[in-house]
Amino acid sequence: MATSAFPATRSTIGQAQELHVETSRWGSGLLRYPNLTTTVPKELVHRAAVAEVMLTDWERVDETRFKVAAQWPRSHSFFTPVDGRFHDPLIAAETIRQVGSLLGHAEFGVPFGHHYLLHDLSLRVHPEHMMIHQAPASLELEVTCRDIKMRGGRLAALRYETAVRRDGHVAATGLYSFSCVSPAVYRRVRPEHVFSSDHRPLPLTAPAAPQSVGRMSPADVVLSPIGEPNRWQLRLDTQHPVLFDHPGDHVPGMVLLEAARQAAAGVLGRSSLFPLGITSELLQYAELDIPCVIEANPLPPQADGHLAVHVTGHQQGGLVFSCTVTAAARTD
Repeated sequence: MATSAFPATRSTIGQAQELHVETSRWGSGLLRYPNLTTTVPKELVHRAAVAEVMLTDWERVDETRFKVAAQWPRSHSFFTPVDGRFHDPLIAAETIRQVGSLLGHAEFGVPFGHHYLLHDLSLRVHPEHMMIHQAPASLELEVTCRDIKMRGGRLAALRYETAVRRDGHVAATGLYSFSCVSPAVYRRVRPEHVFSSDHRPLPLTAPAAPQSVGRMSPADVVLSPIGEPNRWQLRLDTQHPVLFDHPGDHVPGMVLLEAARQAAAGVLGRSSLFPLGITSELLQYAELDIPCVIEANPLPPQADGHLAVHVTGHQQGGLVFSCTVTAAARTD
């Protein structure tokens, strides 16, 4: 499957706000070149910057299965190459996350403006198929939807499995689940003060030393030291162009995943960490204006020699998220 081979027109289920691709906004000249590749509209994957859109096309196979095309750049401003050789596994996590947003809007009738609430995710990657080559990675995603819950002709919740294939080989697999709520429901479940004009995140705290948590740039560090071993405060730079691609009233799930990866790197003493697997459960919203304490604890080595670190985040004593990061044992 080529990355631009899917038909341009889609059928939707109860879509309240349709997006017609075959309209004049694309320009009539483009229709004469059906093999040109474009990204999907950024609004469908909840990105403000076109550069952060990984998906390029999609096609419905049947009622529960879809094919999605994607591309990873050889280099990215945040999802930087690991050890200079591998695509960052978290770019796979972000790509699979975008699938849920895309299908919710384009295929399952979720109107724009509704909120997606991520519940849990798991990711496994195969390093031999994550190598950076001399061209961007063209990907084919096989998506199978599970536990589809509809309400009023629109998607209310979804769990989906994704296999990310590259040159016919599985590079990554993921399992995600989320629910969708209307703006009115979202406002009822969130604290009233987060919608006020004076709602502000915590002041930006100092970053941990980048190489102590597996990063190169201080700007990409999401942990601040608090003087305790294996414990940090979540560092929230709401001006970060990737982690905070657009304004919001809570911490994005991808920021929590990155915090777990960095905490695991800190515990394992890795200046660069390639996660082989991540499993995570998001239990409640992580608030921008309350300190979030990140704690990491190494687990006993696994039978295959892999190492795992259990990472949690707490706000005001309550568990916000729980995550286990798996990595290969050090070979040097």
